Amino acid sequence: MRILVINPNTTRHMTEKVGAAARRVALPGTEIIAVNPNEGPAAIEGYYDEAMCVPGLLDIIRTTDGFDAVVIACFDDTGLDAARCLTDRPVIGIGEAAYHMASMLSNKFSVVTTLARSVPALQHNLTRYGLAARCANVRASDVPVLELESPGSDARGRISAEVARAIAEDKAEAIVLGCAGMADFAASLSAKHGVPVIDGVVSAVALSEAMVRLNLHTSRLGGYAPPVPAAPGVAAL
Repeated sequence: MRILVINPNTTRHMTEKVGAAARRVALPGTEIIAVNPNEGPAAIEGYYDEAMCVPGLLDIIRTTDGFDAVVIACFDDTGLDAARCLTDRPVIGIGEAAYHMASMLSNKFSVVTTLARSVPALQHNLTRYGLAARCANVRASDVPVLELESPGSDARGRISAEVARAIAEDKAEAIVLGCAGMADFAASLSAKHGVPVIDGVVSAVALSEAMVRLNLHTSRLGGYAPPVPAAPGVAAL
């Protein structure tokens, strides 16, 4: 099978990191195609950046052939609903995937994300997915997304400190890492803190493979119905 993994921002190094994480867990015979738009924000930090990257994300899905599932590798699940309208193949957001994994491994989990401005969007998604009651807290580590790509950064240490606080103060039994750029932190943080630390990229890849193997497709009824073509003579906006 072929899984299209889309990093909605334009930072190629992050795309490569996400692709590497996906390939580490993919089943033999699964091909990971990791891509990003050519235009848009370099990082997604809040509602405005989300909106600015959606056209590029959708264009990739619209113009790419031969994939069996799509993973949207932004923890805000940017453009997820719109993407599901473009294809009947499974489209998995890494945020939703990680939350569901955490809810099956623990009674309560906390999310450790990047900046405080990202917290409201994640809280909104948890409520929307029906999982807000399972989440003890959404914590900001005050690490900008692009700092995760800097070799000299102390980002891992600051995120680890926030994980420790979540366990001590929130009584979290599992931790969800709230950014695709943290994909390579999960195993070491889990070993250090003794709790499941869940990365959304690998969670989404595993769920995508399961859906493809089960021959499941996104519903074409209701909200995920395909877009209605423009009427003849009506210019597209």
